[in-house]
Amino acid sequence: MIEIRTGLPAMDFLKVHGWLASSYWAKDVSSEKVERAAAGSALVIGAFYEGEQVGYMRVISDGVTFGWLTDVYVDESVRGKGIASLMVEYAMQHPDYQGFRRWCLLTKDAQTLYQKHGFEVIPDPEFWMVHYPNQT
Repeated sequence: MIEIRTGLPAMDFLKVHGWLASSYWAKDVSSEKVERAAAGSALVIGAFYEGEQVGYMRVISDGVTFGWLTDVYVDESVRGKGIASLMVEYAMQHPDYQGFRRWCLLTKDAQTLYQKHGFEVIPDPEFWMVHYPNQT
């Protein structure tokens, strides 16, 4: 049975850092940045199986109008069991985050997962802009 836990004290940041530092979106991120990002997030979610952390994600939000799902990661040993979906559902159903105008996320390879939760490819990408200040 998967248990969802929230809050910084519940997270195994040694494990979380290892996952994120090996991901395509946060390759080689420092442990200090992982923990600072978590501390600055509206909600930090962990999935646990038999007491061991097997998943992680964060919500960035103003708590009123939008939520951004990020750093969604499930340990390779338990992928395909719906753990990411459980964490996404938990975040989107959280009582503090109802009534948002939009939820957002970025993904290179998990569109099918997020479409099951109502996400769609941006219908008006010309409205969106991005700035990458630390690109070389």
